[in-house]
Amino acid sequence: MARWRSRRSVKVYSSFRDGYGVPAVPWKRTTREGLSSDLEDRLTQLHRHCADQSSHLRLGRLLHRLTHSDPGVQESALAELELATQLIRARVRVTFLPESKTRSADLECHLGRDRFLVEVTAMVGSAARRRMPLRGIARDEEQGEEEDRGVILLHRILARIQQKAKQLADYCDPVVLHISIPRADLQSGKSGRPEAIWLDVKVLSGAVTVLLTSLRHLSAVLISLWDVEPLPSKAGTRLANVELVERPKSQRTHPRVRMLIHNPGAASPLSERQAEVFLQLLG
Repeated sequence: MARWRSRRSVKVYSSFRDGYGVPAVPWKRTTREGLSSDLEDRLTQLHRHCADQSSHLRLGRLLHRLTHSDPGVQESALAELELATQLIRARVRVTFLPESKTRSADLECHLGRDRFLVEVTAMVGSAARRRMPLRGIARDEEQGEEEDRGVILLHRILARIQQKAKQLADYCDPVVLHISIPRADLQSGKSGRPEAIWLDVKVLSGAVTVLLTSLRHLSAVLISLWDVEPLPSKAGTRLANVELVERPKSQRTHPRVRMLIHNPGAASPLSERQAEVFLQLLG
């Protein structure tokens, strides 16, 4: 006599090109709760483009993090989804790498037969740091305060590059690190509207270039700054390995400053086609 299983115990599976089955993600029902239509469109596009098991599981976790109470978790997931969508629109084949105890890159990308990796990170500061007062700032002079905040931000960007570079040292293919900074004042505990942070982008690009010469496994660094004020340039010279785009304040849907800094001493530099893809992301 046949044995029947209760309907409540039946599990739903979704099939993938590799033939494996994993529990299906309740995509549409989940994305309708508290997410913008633009973000839903990006998630749907990624879900269709990335048909492998690893990507679907990773997208399910990213979807959960978008509704997390910690802004750092939210911004990190958002930055990863945004960059993956932009790469797909540039006709790059993107796969989300599985999360593991061994730290690795976030995205595996193929452009034709060429392969490159991308690591995505967002800098928002911990909750404890955001409540701390700013130290080492000239309170008496407003211009000095703005300049010091820019220097603090610059040093934090360099520290983040060094930190992330440690987990990417084992790759032989080109590796790009993307740093998204939605709010530049990572320690401000003031309520109300944050003050503008003036940043010398040429000094930043030069400092990152010098740092990259000691990190030969990194091919390039892509930095997106959303709310900084670029200091006026005093010189017409620029570094040949740096591509920079500045936008007016009115374009709030795009970063205020976005720069691509190639590593002049990279062991595996970006190919010409790969570099063109990241130049498209700047525009």
